Amino acid sequence: MGALHGAERMPVLRFVPVADLIPHEQADQVRTEPLVQRLRTEGVLKNPPVVAPIPGEPRYVVLDGANRVEAARRLGLPHLVVQVVDYEDPRLVVEAWTHVISGEDPQAFFEAVRGIEGITLEPSERLHARAELARRQALAYLSCPRGEIYLVRAEGDLYRRTALLNLLVDAYKSRFRFYRTATDQLEQILSYYDQVIAVVVFPRYEPAEIIELARNGARLPAGITRHIIPYRALRVFIPLEIMAAPLSLEEKNAWLADWFRRKLAAREIRVYEESVVVFDE
Repeated sequence: MGALHGAERMPVLRFVPVADLIPHEQADQVRTEPLVQRLRTEGVLKNPPVVAPIPGEPRYVVLDGANRVEAARRLGLPHLVVQVVDYEDPRLVVEAWTHVISGEDPQAFFEAVRGIEGITLEPSERLHARAELARRQALAYLSCPRGEIYLVRAEGDLYRRTALLNLLVDAYKSRFRFYRTATDQLEQILSYYDQVIAVVVFPRYEPAEIIELARNGARLPAGITRHIIPYRALRVFIPLEIMAAPLSLEEKNAWLADWFRRKLAAREIRVYEESVVVFDE
């Protein structure tokens, strides 16, 4: 646990209009409704969504927290507290999640994928698959427990490929169990998950691609991008009452600035430099 050593380590928290928050990925409908109910019951926002300004616009692209933003819309909140970050900060890293597909019917999984018009599967080997993914010559690749590797091929521009990527994830997300993990190492994955059918490995997206997709109304599937945020704000517990209040944006941000000063004065803010593993989320 570290002490506070300068404003550069402090997260930028701000009230912004919910209407100005543009997700770059689909909201997970399975998770959104329980989140709406929990927000209603608890009456506080625990962890603010992370957003980046869209250059030349008053809007923000949501980097993490699409479900919280969607829940705020469903609750009719006019404003939401967010953490605003600089997308060009070299400490901010964009990685990709890997999906682990689990189930009892591998044939059904592969039939579902092969049934997507515009997508083909091509046998490959791991090193070549990684290279093709890095060059964006593949939409994704599949790694199977018995060692088979398949490139997921698709043609078209960024928007066409994004639409096909959504169809790929839709083909399994409601029919099979799937989990997100930060590794594509099959040996590690098999030691943690049962009945693994395949591991779906996705490419890394550049910030410019994410902003372009979001500002034009396109969405990546939920659980593809993984943003590693420096000095992430957690456990803020902002009351929904203040978000719903009929106050101006200026008044709410003045309230937030005073709240922040009181937190600092009470020494209730801590900065953790080391990686943290949380077991109660």
